[in-house]
Amino acid sequence: MPRIEQNKSSRGSQKWLQILVNHQPELLTSQLRPQLRLGAREYIHWLSPLENDQYAEYQDDEFIKKLDVNLGKRPLQSFWPKGGPVWDGLGVTDRGELLLVEAKAHIGELISSPSKASPPSMKKIYRSLEETKQFLASSSQIDWTSSFYQYTNRLAHLYLLRQLNELPAYLIFLYFINATDVKGPNTREEWKGAIILLHSFLRVVKHKLSKYIIDVFIDVSKLKGP
Repeated sequence: MPRIEQNKSSRGSQKWLQILVNHQPELLTSQLRPQLRLGAREYIHWLSPLENDQYAEYQDDEFIKKLDVNLGKRPLQSFWPKGGPVWDGLGVTDRGELLLVEAKAHIGELISSPSKASPPSMKKIYRSLEETKQFLASSSQIDWTSSFYQYTNRLAHLYLLRQLNELPAYLIFLYFINATDVKGPNTREEWKGAIILLHSFLRVVKHKLSKYIIDVFIDVSKLKGP
């Protein structure tokens, strides 16, 4: 099910991202503008999760179609099996930069369950994660299909788009502050401490794709519902 319709969410990162994209997109754009070096008249067009699209989230071939790009040099099918990342949000700038969004509202979301793919699929995943790890020059001895699998598979897809297919892709990690509904961090510093530990654990503190990964912190107290 590569296009996944969602209900209007009542809590957590899904709720706050839906509000942000549909009702206050300028707040997110203002955070990204300097990091993407967007001009004053250049904007971001959010493709998901949109209220008029049943807040749908996209994965596999559908997220590629939604971004309207072609992976002609290294197809998705040769890199990753079906059932890949479900993207919390997708966007494109006026210049054509592709934005892949992963949203978090509490620190526990940084830890994900190991992949439960079938043996043939796992073989492809493991090979692509190892390829990504080598490109990033990570010295980590940790199995990237384990506890931080959600983070590593996002890195792998950025590698697929940006390095292997030479597309102007960016990976946006969106961290919500003061999400009291899920007991999330109250400060940017709390998030940064957890992120530093994650990067250190995976040995991805500074690497060839670092400048295409953007961390954004949004205080939910600044968000207003419809």
